[in-house]
Amino acid sequence: MNIHLTFDVEVWCNGWDALDSSFDSSFERYVYGSSRHGQYALPKTLDILNRNRLQGVFFVEPLFAARFGMEHLQIIVKLIRDAGQQVQLHIHPEWTDEIKPAIIANNEKKRQHLTFYTLDEQTSLIAFAKDLLQRAGSGPITAFRAGSFAANLDTFEALRRNGILMDSSLNRCYSISGPGISRGTQVDAPFVINQVSTFPVTVFKDGFGKNRPAHVAACSVGEMTESMASAKAAGLSDFTIVSHNFEMLMPGASTPSWVVVRRFEQLCAYLSEHRTQYPVSGYTQLAQHSVGHTAGNIAENIAEKTAEHRNATVPAASLVSTARRHLEQLITRVA
Repeated sequence: MNIHLTFDVEVWCNGWDALDSSFDSSFERYVYGSSRHGQYALPKTLDILNRNRLQGVFFVEPLFAARFGMEHLQIIVKLIRDAGQQVQLHIHPEWTDEIKPAIIANNEKKRQHLTFYTLDEQTSLIAFAKDLLQRAGSGPITAFRAGSFAANLDTFEALRRNGILMDSSLNRCYSISGPGISRGTQVDAPFVINQVSTFPVTVFKDGFGKNRPAHVAACSVGEMTESMASAKAAGLSDFTIVSHNFEMLMPGASTPSWVVVRRFEQLCAYLSEHRTQYPVSGYTQLAQHSVGHTAGNIAENIAEKTAEHRNATVPAASLVSTARRHLEQLITRVA
């Protein structure tokens, strides 16, 4: 079973009213996360991955750079590429009305989600963002994730028009994600929409029977490893984990969140130790190992597996590991 360690890389200014005055400090926090303990944003994330010889997929949001300058995006891309990790495309279109000249005609109002835009608008936004990221040195863009997991059928057509045939936008814990899209299965297995192979964020049942995304900040290590084992036993071929560049920081600060730091370190150590059982792969590797080295072959393989996954059970974690997560959250709140 392939494990996909994915990271959404974003820069925010904690509001839209004072962008210019807050950008420099926001960029420092979200990209570096510097404190007396070290740099626990991107640098520490990359360090932990590389110490454990793991490959991550970094979905980088580039639209902010159209407002503040390409040099900032180039710094992010260089950090990731110099660490030997993979850069792919992420879009938060709420930056659209902050960009001059306008990318699209109808940009007077702030629209948060990609699903709030027409097909032609989504196509233009993805094309613009893809070009920004490639000019920053990303290399070929072959995969995509929508901000806030907000994707609809138009999103997949817009991706196809832009030659991006792999995606990881869907997360069934979010109502905005994939409305009306039939997956053909009750589990979060890859499937194909409009020639685009999509790898949903894995969702499992926690110890209380509630849906939980495989999100580093939202799961205990036990929940993550138990749900991986459960997914593998169910015969699933892929398990997608999500995190962020700022996830190991306390909210609103550059101080490390030691609970999340330990989670991520323990998860990476586990995956390193069990790499034969759970190979960690990016989307470029999938393309390289597909017969003929094309995204089309990946889509064919996924379509064949959809029927196999139709009756698979949803991955689950134990009550003990869920209780541990609640205890960790309590400790974090107290801290």
